[in-house]
Amino acid sequence: MATPFKIFIVEDDKVFARMLEYHLSLNPDYHVEVFYTGKEMLKQLHKNPDMISLDYSLPDISGMEVVKKIQKMDPRLPIIIVSGQQDIKTAIQLFKMGVYDYITKDDDTKERLWNITLKIKEKKELENRIDDLEAEVDRKYTFNNLIKGSSDKIQHIFRLMDKASRSDINVSLFGETGTGKELVSKSIHYNSKRKKHSFVPVNVSAIPDELIESEFFGHEKGAFTGASATRTGKFEEAHGGTIFLDEISDMDLNMQAKLLRVLQEGEFNRIGSNKTISVDVRLISATNKDLEEEVKNGNFREDLYYRIQGLPITLPPLRERGEDIIILARHFIREFCQKNEIEEKKLTREAIQKLQGYTYPGNVRELKAVIDLAAVMSETNEITADDINFSNKSPVDEILTEERTLEEYQKLIIRHFLDKYDNQVRLVAKKLDVGKTTIYRLLKEGKV
Repeated sequence: MATPFKIFIVEDDKVFARMLEYHLSLNPDYHVEVFYTGKEMLKQLHKNPDMISLDYSLPDISGMEVVKKIQKMDPRLPIIIVSGQQDIKTAIQLFKMGVYDYITKDDDTKERLWNITLKIKEKKELENRIDDLEAEVDRKYTFNNLIKGSSDKIQHIFRLMDKASRSDINVSLFGETGTGKELVSKSIHYNSKRKKHSFVPVNVSAIPDELIESEFFGHEKGAFTGASATRTGKFEEAHGGTIFLDEISDMDLNMQAKLLRVLQEGEFNRIGSNKTISVDVRLISATNKDLEEEVKNGNFREDLYYRIQGLPITLPPLRERGEDIIILARHFIREFCQKNEIEEKKLTREAIQKLQGYTYPGNVRELKAVIDLAAVMSETNEITADDINFSNKSPVDEILTEERTLEEYQKLIIRHFLDKYDNQVRLVAKKLDVGKTTIYRLLKEGKV
């Protein structure tokens, strides 16, 4: 049952007061109380009304004094002044004090008060929804809710995440694909002082070199061919919040220099503009490569490496997390069964042994896929070892089961590697020794 919207009416004219009370009470969501003196109402402020309709000319205390006392107790409480006189000077003074509205007594008073009350109620409901959403975000991104596990290694990660959340230091995440780097970055952001601002994730490897500057910093209309409108970049979107640069090691050296300037100076220019834009952004970066080795090989700027390193966190692969495998498996089962509205399934002893004996090259992401499939394959309320299937089949054997053209084989191979490496185009191009533009073209045409 919804909580009623509480309205206090303070009015010494009893007939007028009862008229307002009757009219507002036509809305079943409103609970209206009437007071004939200011002092009587002030004694009841502990009931926490949602708004007050206040007659400015009361017999026991001035309207101005009542407003001051109300605001001293609750400065956010909406006050609507209802006055028998249209005094512009007094109205301006009251508005400066923070009064919500000022209306005069006439034939339209009850309708105007009805509309004002409706707006205040809608505003309060919106604020309550925002508060609920913020509370839900806080619960959702609690470390233990977001990242399941009790192993020593994951507890160490929790401690580092807590340190990162309590400060504004840049964070660099390392670890194999599928270990949960983006989840960790979100959790750090939503537990930090920046949580009310944006979290903006960017997969660097998925952006072509010629578009990455525009993606980061935006562009003005007409800055280049195809720039039909002004566009805001990711760094502007993240102002006040956090930007997460995944696979930062795939950024070319020219762009690395521009990123370094933003991190050092906190400012940049949109493409096609001389106007300097200042931003306050916290950086969390991630890569599955050894950045020190990339610096030695000349692929990554040493000054940028030290700038982004901040607090380094290396996420352990799933195979090193012991009992966390089963904790995660049971979590994924529960999640899957709830989503599909089916009875929760249990793992048999043999299924547990099979899950613990696998190495999970795809880490947590692979485990979730295995569990989702096992829940579908299971025909009872138990998941057995036979329901659990790992992808041990050779990709080459699978590709060669049918005769295809060379072009078709190329597309299949590229698709396989894109899936394997999370659509990291630069990495796939490097692995297959093909041009990035070829892969981007095939993606754009929908052929892979």
